[in-house]
Amino acid sequence: MALITYLTRIQFDFGAIRLLADELRMLGVRRPLLVTDPGVAQAGLAARVAGVLGTAPAATFDATPANPTEAAALAAVALYRDSGADGVIGIGGGSSMDLAKVVALLATHPGDLRQYAMIEGGVARITARLAPVIAVPTTAGTGSEVGRGAVIVFKDQRKLALISPHLIPRLALCDPELTLGLPSAVTAGTGMDALAHCVETLLAPSINPPAEAIALDGAGRVARYLERAVADGGDREARWNMMMAAMEGAMAFQKGLGAVHAMSHPLGGLAGLVLHHGTLNAVVLPAVLHFNADHVGDKYDRLRQVMGLPAGVDLAGHIEALNRRLRLPPGLRAMGVRDDMLPGLVHDALADHCAATNPRPLMAEGMNRLFREAMG
Repeated sequence: MALITYLTRIQFDFGAIRLLADELRMLGVRRPLLVTDPGVAQAGLAARVAGVLGTAPAATFDATPANPTEAAALAAVALYRDSGADGVIGIGGGSSMDLAKVVALLATHPGDLRQYAMIEGGVARITARLAPVIAVPTTAGTGSEVGRGAVIVFKDQRKLALISPHLIPRLALCDPELTLGLPSAVTAGTGMDALAHCVETLLAPSINPPAEAIALDGAGRVARYLERAVADGGDREARWNMMMAAMEGAMAFQKGLGAVHAMSHPLGGLAGLVLHHGTLNAVVLPAVLHFNADHVGDKYDRLRQVMGLPAGVDLAGHIEALNRRLRLPPGLRAMGVRDDMLPGLVHDALADHCAATNPRPLMAEGMNRLFREAMG
């Protein structure tokens, strides 16, 4: 078992969930609310976690949407208050863990959720008063278990980030056992999310060599183990390494992300479509790699090296081929995105907080070009 103290307290290895009862006692949490989604609940994973609590949970909210919403957060926080909960355990992928963070925020901070969004000046309004959050990932992608943000679809259909170091869970309980048997499509999409985090962190222009080193290690793990995990859901070595890569991607992206996430956030908020965040990242990544190629110095060479690729190979072409092997969609059009949606998407992507840390400055013409290329 590895105890890692970096950004937060992390218990990482097969069997880590067996430590949950002791960890809750250390945090002083006696009546946690479990926050999960229907798929995780139906797979029995939430019940497995509840079974090692040492006590009954205060309640379980198992209706987290694929892209978490403000409405779901309000319903979950009402359950938190009614049940007398004193902490939140997020069990699942990034959606459940992000929703758990928002529940902890709304349970302890007054007023409308919108005021806590980053673009509304919310960073300074989020304080250390948050209820304790424990994150138990069941996928290897978002890294939300060590991330300082939560991304929520607000009532006006904008998909916005809440960002604060206080949103980092007090404990990340990373047990690769919970990812064994994860469907191949989910494994592929979440794994490419982890890769996108590592790649965009490396390319972000801010100076943070430790974050870049972590990102490179994570990218190398994805390159070696993602296809193995997709091919064999029971490959324990691949599952362990993919969970580590996902965690590393989120550890590193404190440095900043870029156009991939600036595009995927508004895409994830489109009314009438339910688009998987990691799959969106995979689909738009080649276009962004083309766009940024002349603005990243030697960073593509460093990526090629850790990913085991020949010198000079086209990274965008490599990602396109990887997406095909993983059976991911060939473009946004294949996912249901229409040309008439693009003007609104361009506007919202330019306003997204991730646009500011893309290595090549983003303006309307460039963002429009990116979306057009990603349509496929």
